[in-house]
Amino acid sequence: MRPSPFSALIALQLLLVACTQFPELDAAVSERAKAADYPELVNVGPILARTADTGPAPEVQQSNLESRVAALRNRAERLKRTRVIDSPARTRLDEKPGAND
Repeated sequence: MRPSPFSALIALQLLLVACTQFPELDAAVSERAKAADYPELVNVGPILARTADTGPAPEVQQSNLESRVAALRNRAERLKRTRVIDSPARTRLDEKPGAND
């Protein structure tokens, strides 16, 4: 059974990728960074407590979203009922091209 051209192409691409030379990542870190101390670990509890009290309550957010959705739905309904193109323009658009030639 012969391999399909598609599978042969994929195999060729995999072989080419396998031969790729990767950059030396250790050389990207400076000696100063290597000699630096590890960062101090900090308890995230106080940080999270400060952020928990900001912004409106979830119930208020839900109410705001529901009112925005209702307003957008009303606007969409108004736009559906509005005629954007007047009758003469609609007639011209509906005419077949070349009919007046």
